[in-house]
Amino acid sequence: MYSFESRIRYSETNFHKKLTLTGITNYFQDCSTFQSEDLGLGIEPLSQINRAWLLNSWQILVNRAPSMGESITVGTWAYDFKGFYGYRNFIMKDAKDQVCAVANSLWVYVDTSTGHPAKIPPEAGALYGSEPKYPMEYASRKVPVPENLTEHPSFCVVSANIDTNNHVNNGQYILMAEEYLPEGFDVKELRVEYRNAAYLGDRIYPKVSCQDKLYTVVLEDENQKIYAILAFTGQ
Repeated sequence: MYSFESRIRYSETNFHKKLTLTGITNYFQDCSTFQSEDLGLGIEPLSQINRAWLLNSWQILVNRAPSMGESITVGTWAYDFKGFYGYRNFIMKDAKDQVCAVANSLWVYVDTSTGHPAKIPPEAGALYGSEPKYPMEYASRKVPVPENLTEHPSFCVVSANIDTNNHVNNGQYILMAEEYLPEGFDVKELRVEYRNAAYLGDRIYPKVSCQDKLYTVVLEDENQKIYAILAFTGQ
């Protein structure tokens, strides 16, 4: 497992002084990025060969959100590679070695010159290695779209949403979707399926469904092409 230690910053917390859900995903994303950079498989080396890792889906389980000032350890490891898919777990622990959050994720190795998936080189898989998958109940990478969605006003993608791949960063979709959760909604599980990339200046049309403790947010374009589907399950 690759890991790094950190401390929860004030800028990463909400008004309850708890690490936000987007903050958790950012720590996970940063952890995998750090590992790739340390292995020589980071953003710049991949860009030189027109390759990139794009996130296809998240499943994040939250036991508790760490508080401002807490020391944490964030870890990640790959557990399988198949064709152009990479499978990766994440974990966040507190100073007492208690698990705050865990995640499963699916990544796609992409040829950036064509936008199509590319076969993962054996040497890349060997460098990352493979460890046993985390013992959790694994959900499908496909997130169902409910019926009877409620439409909300559209909004525009701004430059703050864009990452090094020149499209909306995966964590930004979560931040967008959280706006439609009720006040005090405590997330136990988040599932996200990413379907299409949104770019600077695109308009996003949100639709929301509430079924008991499950809130599903669908972010799509004016032609109902889906960018991302996010399902938040409450505690």
